[in-house]
Amino acid sequence: MTTDTNEQVSDTAEPEQDPSCDRRTALSSLAFGGLMVVAGPVMIANASGLPADGSAMGPAVTPIALGVLLALTGFWLVLRSLRDLRSATRGRPLRRHAALRVGALAAVLVAFALLLPVVGYVVGSTGLFVATALLLGGPHGWRLYACGWSLAAIAFVLFDRLIGLTLPTGPWGF
Repeated sequence: MTTDTNEQVSDTAEPEQDPSCDRRTALSSLAFGGLMVVAGPVMIANASGLPADGSAMGPAVTPIALGVLLALTGFWLVLRSLRDLRSATRGRPLRRHAALRVGALAAVLVAFALLLPVVGYVVGSTGLFVATALLLGGPHGWRLYACGWSLAAIAFVLFDRLIGLTLPTGPWGF
């Protein structure tokens, strides 16, 4: 009889559950999917009312495509959630401080919106990405900050420089 020495059994460890079998997860996914199914056509209807500028790719092309993708993704999520609800079981209680994390995430988004014109897109987005990752349990360390800054810098170059959308630059010019 062989045992795997890499596996450690702990009395405090909770048994792993497939998140797709948790009833709370399936119900919240169903609600979010339903919201997406409704938001997609609303986005398409609003984009259809944008004035045409005479070019092949007018201002409505991207919002309409995103509205279609949003509705299709929501429809898929609703179908998957309905399937998962058939075999769903009662899940574990919410983790400690779950409401506090949600409140902190909302505060981070508000701070991002308020500080964006002051510190610029790259610095503000780096702070948003890092704070969100930390609140959601991401790994600590320099890689987190490097990835947050890299993601923000790439998005800035892509949207501001290549596509031509003007993003707030802040006092540093980025």
